Amino acid sequence: MRKALRWLLALAVLIGTLSTAGAATAAQPEATGTTRTTSSADIKDQLLAIPGMSLIQEKPYTGYRYFVLNYTQPIDHRHPSKGTFQQRITVLHKDVARPTVFFTSGYFVSTNPGRSEPTRIIDGNQVSLEYRFFTPSRPNPANWSKLDIWQAASDQHRVFTALKKIYANKWLSTGGSKGGMTATYYERFYPRDMDGVVAYVAPNDVVNKEDSAYDRFFANVGTKECRDRLNAVQREALVRREPLEKKYAEVAAAEGYTFTTIGSLDRAYEAVVLDYVWGFWQYSLLADCESIPADAKNATDDDIWTSIDTISGFSFYTDQGLEPYTPYYYQAGTQLGAPTIKFPHIEKKYIRYGYQPPRNFVPRDISMKFQPWAMRDVDSWVQHHARRMMFVYGQNDPWGAERFRLGKGAKDSYVFTAPGLNHGANVAGLVPEQKALATARILEWAGVAPAAVKSNPSVAKPLATYDARLDKRNLEREPTLRP
Repeated sequence: MRKALRWLLALAVLIGTLSTAGAATAAQPEATGTTRTTSSADIKDQLLAIPGMSLIQEKPYTGYRYFVLNYTQPIDHRHPSKGTFQQRITVLHKDVARPTVFFTSGYFVSTNPGRSEPTRIIDGNQVSLEYRFFTPSRPNPANWSKLDIWQAASDQHRVFTALKKIYANKWLSTGGSKGGMTATYYERFYPRDMDGVVAYVAPNDVVNKEDSAYDRFFANVGTKECRDRLNAVQREALVRREPLEKKYAEVAAAEGYTFTTIGSLDRAYEAVVLDYVWGFWQYSLLADCESIPADAKNATDDDIWTSIDTISGFSFYTDQGLEPYTPYYYQAGTQLGAPTIKFPHIEKKYIRYGYQPPRNFVPRDISMKFQPWAMRDVDSWVQHHARRMMFVYGQNDPWGAERFRLGKGAKDSYVFTAPGLNHGANVAGLVPEQKALATARILEWAGVAPAAVKSNPSVAKPLATYDARLDKRNLEREPTLRP
């Protein structure tokens, strides 16, 4: 249970898109062999000279300067005079002569140094932005109507405009999962800002009420043996609802968990169980099926509980688990959409609520109204106007069932699928030919493709050496994007 809670409260970090590394907090001097600026001014002084920028902390990392900053943003970019809030950003500074990657997870920002995959590929700087309304980057009081994809894209545009004066070379935007969605929305609203987009495992729920693609995915993903194991454990957890909910109540009392937002422990229990199969394929690999009880009907209650808790996490739908992610659930229920899937392997008598809507995971005093045109607009724009955009998906990731697709109007844009990978799919996981092509295009978009790569894309490789701390492949648990 404690492990599951730590997963929930961790920043959503995708394999290959951003990893964190522990770091000391003392300031590092400018003098490192590979870190310099083309201006006589220290990079910290240049950053802090930007109106509205303030320093929270500088952390050392060999070859870089790393800054955690606050930036003053309008609550409403349409009416900047109506209040401001402080939005956290971080800058992993290498050299103002290098290109820059603009990263967002779509959630919180990590305050430890880490490189996204495109940052390593182009050997560049990285600017990371915390998504508006994720604490502490939340206005007080919070006017939730100002949390939408245009306002968030405008946050990025304003940060880019300010930092482009320092980092004048090419810029790429990137992110994974909700961060991949964020990079895509930013491109839709401000297509002249970035020189390329690399969006990882970005869901695209165009028609919120039509989700049959997910049902087809779950009917065919992996192997029949693995699907049967997972389905049996999920069903058994509902068959044994009474004794397992008794255990849940005991754990909740011991941990101080409450269920005001979702409404009851019973609702929370079913939500966790119904997340089980989805959560497995989102975060695990086919080989991990060996850890799933092979004979669910004869497994002990503890075996069923442990398997569900390990994959779904019984802390997820508590008030304590939901609260940090209120901004996500709000957006899912107002613009992004949320899948609803069927459970043909479970008799109806065992399912009381089904997949619950995002409205059930947001406090009732926050008003929500769904805008069905928001995702249709983005999808149409990508199909007809995408330029230098790359989408990377995992073959066994449920979110790839509804993905971005390219139409005839797209130029120099790509959709790749990494075989056998999950929600942590990245360029490194593509088949060799696609991996080389993707790497070559990223280098070209950033303006740093070596001559050898320009003449022969098959030799393309990341320009920066792998760093175990900066580039550690670390898939932290987040709430499944389906609430």
